[in-house]
Amino acid sequence: MKSGLAVGHTAIITTEVTPGMYAQFEGNVVHPVYSTVSMVYHMEWASRKVILPYLEDHEEGMGAKVNVEHMAPAKTGSLLEIRANVIEYEGNVIVTTVTVRERENNRLIGKGEVKQVVLPKEKINERIKES
Repeated sequence: MKSGLAVGHTAIITTEVTPGMYAQFEGNVVHPVYSTVSMVYHMEWASRKVILPYLEDHEEGMGAKVNVEHMAPAKTGSLLEIRANVIEYEGNVIVTTVTVRERENNRLIGKGEVKQVVLPKEKINERIKES
């Protein structure tokens, strides 16, 4: 990894809740609100944005662990801010805390942690071939 990444670094993404983000299984909508699956996706994406500027051309980040607490619903049209903050960085392991908030009222929708491991692309490809 390139130098410069440190505890406290932050990345933010924003999104608007759409019907494609609803809680649904096999095309059947369970609840017409922001799903936990979508929240995990956005938490991983914000966490990835933290490390992207520091990856060397031969490296890639891989998700290793996600802990999530989905605390409140977010309706269609809600504007969400997903903020990832580095809390641990040792060697090739980066852990971020992530919050999801409605921008209009700052209401907490969810929170969690994402752990990423940075590995050489060659090693990742070897692992994929082995599986």
